[in-house]
This record gives sequence, structure tokens and C-alpha cells, in this order.
Amino acid sequence: MRDPRLDRLGDLIAGYSLDLQPGEIVRIEGDAVADELLYALYRAALRRGANAYLQVGLERLAELKVAEGSEEQLAFVSQLEWDELEQLDAVATVWGERNTRAFTNADDERYGRYLSARRELSKRGWERIAAGDLRWCGTLMPVEAYAQDAEMSLEEYEDFVFGACHVDGEEDPVAHWRAVAEEISRHASRLDAVSEIRVVGPDTDLTVGVAGRRWQVADGRSNMPDGELFTSPHETATRGEIRFGFPGVFEGREVADVRLRFEDGRVVASEASRGADFLRRLLAMDDGAGVLGELAFGLNYEIDRFTRNILFDEKIGGTIHVALGSSFAELGGRNESKLHWDLICDLRAEGEVYADGELVWRAGRFLDG
Repeated sequence: MRDPRLDRLGDLIAGYSLDLQPGEIVRIEGDAVADELLYALYRAALRRGANAYLQVGLERLAELKVAEGSEEQLAFVSQLEWDELEQLDAVATVWGERNTRAFTNADDERYGRYLSARRELSKRGWERIAAGDLRWCGTLMPVEAYAQDAEMSLEEYEDFVFGACHVDGEEDPVAHWRAVAEEISRHASRLDAVSEIRVVGPDTDLTVGVAGRRWQVADGRSNMPDGELFTSPHETATRGEIRFGFPGVFEGREVADVRLRFEDGRVVASEASRGADFLRRLLAMDDGAGVLGELAFGLNYEIDRFTRNILFDEKIGGTIHVALGSSFAELGGRNESKLHWDLICDLRAEGEVYADGELVWRAGRFLDG
């Protein structure tokens, strides 16, 4: 029997997230393992009068290209993809994998060249999004591989995913996400005038400069589920130390118990109990990899556990996260890098955040004010 929550999620993304209009061109993309949600999104787009089409992939093709492709093939991105990107009004991306560890043993340099070539196309997409010329939403199909990573049964994981999206039950999901937008916007207005954020927690005392940088409300328009508030810090104004209680996951590889020390905006020391060599390689990826591109508050309190999937983990209610590498130009960020790696600091049990010296967050919650 088809899960009706898939149809509710498809309707939510086509309507609320992407606001598809009659005649607009929307690409719905994902791997074949996500076919049920791809179908639901396609039907929802058709019902809104959009001109929808599917781009269905096979995840092992990327493995094959990295393993056997020539240098020219690793760098190749079809001109057809570039041309297509310019014609789209909206894109819905559905993540779904059968093997989340497929690239664990891949050659780092070859895989890096493959990712670098794809990032140029992605960068152009983000430019169109920032200019308001393209709308995008990314979501996830609950599949066995993700359930295994999260240490749940598939049924438990489905309940978790659909609950976080608020498409499980009789609740009006659109009303919920509009309320989320209103609440997070209130916090954003408060932080817009702040020059400096200080994060204090276990083995953590980090100060980040944010003067003049805009805070972005993540309310279900670009991700589903959503629920965060983020900005891009000043590139030379991060100092202090931070420890990340959850493992950092990058392209299927885990780095445990990451500790970083910053001076003048840049990582000057790093440690990890597992994966330290990989951590150092990521930090050395390019000149911008050791600089913060993002500072964010996780505000989705339906997401209450670590799942090894950043779509959910960066939004765990009561956490903050930073991203090493590329920043968001539309928020004032100027750091450029091939890396954008989110690392999560758990402040739920104990932790404080100060805005220009004023306590604004304690034990995972914004204080009234």
C-alpha cells in the first residue's frame, strides 16, 4: 500500500516550498531508489499546472566514473546541463541512496576533481537562486541505507522523517511552516544588529564576528524538513576554540570528536580522535577551507537525534553548527572554497550564546527578548 505521507510531502514541496505556477518549468531529480517520492512530486507539480519532467539517476555511475574515468572525463560537465540550468524555473531534489559509504575508499584526489567539476555547475545554480531567478528545494526519501545510518528500523525512520516535515497526521503542514517562519524571523531581526556572537559550551569558547551580515531564515522553502537560522561570518573575525560532540560526516566518511582552534578567522590547530588525517586533508583542500563560511542555530525540535545525514542533523533543535569553507554571498560572505562542511556542536545539556555580550541562548533555546 502506498504511504499517503509521500503525497502530502509532494504537495507541500510543490505548493509551499516551490510555489509552482502554471506553465513554469520544474525539474524533479533523484536516484531511482527514491522513485515513490519522485512520482508524488511529479503528480503534485502537474496538478499545479507546471511543466514537470524527471531526471532519474543511478548512483553507481558516479562511482564508476571516479574509479575508471580519464582526467578529461572526471572534469567533463556537459554543455547541455549548463544550458538546461538556465531554462529552469524550479528544481526539486530528492536524496536517496542505497549505499551511503560508496566513496569511503575512493582515491581522494580523483574524487576531489570529480566534485570540483560538479561544483561549478552547482555554483551557477546558487547564483540564480540568490538572484531570485530559480527556486530550489531539497528533501529526502526515507530508505534503508539512511535508516541504518540513523540506527533505526525503516518504519521508525519513516516516522522520524515525515514527523520532522510535519506531514504525518492531521496537522496542516503549511500552517506549521508559516508559524516557523514567523518565529525564526523574530530571532533574525534580533540578531541583524549584532556585531559579535560568542558560543560557550563543553571545551568551547568561540567568538565570531557577524557585523553587517544578514541572517537567513530557513523555513521550509529550500529544505524539507527545515528549521535553522544562519549567516556567513566575517572571514578574519573568528577566534577561540570549539569541540563538536557529534561526528563530522563528509561524503560518507566520519571524523570523530573534532576540535578546532581559530585565530584571525582561520583554523590554526585541529584534533580528532578518529579520522584526523582526513580532517587535515579537508582543511588543506584550498585556501578557504580553514575559514568559517557559516554559523547557524538548529531550531527544529522534532529532530532530536543524530542521524548521520546533514539535512536533519544541522537542524537538531538546541544545537549550533558551523561550516568550514564556502560562504553565502547573498548574506555578505566572501569566502570561496571547494569545501562546505557542516560540523555540529551540541548545546542542549549545557551551553550559552552571547550576542554583543548579552546572553541570548541557554541550554538549546533562545531566551525571550
